[in-house]
Amino acid sequence: MDMIQPYFPDLTPEQYGRFARLEPLYREWNEKINVISRKDIDQLPVHHVLHSLAIAKVIRFVPGTRIMDVGTGGGFPGIPLAIFFPETEFLLVDSIGKKIKVVNEVAGALGLTNVKGVHMRVQQVKEPFDFVVSRAVTAFPKFVAMVRKNVAKEQKNARPNGIIYLKGGDFAGEIKPFRRDVEIYPIADFFSEPFFETKKVLCLSL
Repeated sequence: MDMIQPYFPDLTPEQYGRFARLEPLYREWNEKINVISRKDIDQLPVHHVLHSLAIAKVIRFVPGTRIMDVGTGGGFPGIPLAIFFPETEFLLVDSIGKKIKVVNEVAGALGLTNVKGVHMRVQQVKEPFDFVVSRAVTAFPKFVAMVRKNVAKEQKNARPNGIIYLKGGDFAGEIKPFRRDVEIYPIADFFSEPFFETKKVLCLSL
């Protein structure tokens, strides 16, 4: 995880220590429960951890912010963000139980008390959050329709409450209905790795 330090030089030793433990923890759990493809596990630091932290380049959540990560899979972007923002609360949601088991085991091993993984569909989650984050689990309009109900009205952060979505490729058609309220940030502006050339952070204010 040495690549994180140049991009985020102000992290604490405890945070760096937790980031350093992510890869061995995920390798260990991936041998038992395959939540990351065998080919992709070797790219975990860039494709999963650093990709998740692109959100930290767009917003710094104030203490007490509540975040829901929808379709978290093995815990991305939620786990890296929870390490980065220890005073922010994260609910990680996935409809596949074995993935949530890995989320909770990794969070427990790292001592992350600000993370809770739940095995359910997002349609079943009724509580409000300041932001909903995700890594392109479905087409953007469908995602907005699913989670709009979960975005809280009261604002804590400088950025208005809403959705923060990690997405790649051509999505111009998907965001057309929301173009007045969407901000797009190329991740290549933050990180130099070739993987990020077509990756973006989408922020939709609701």
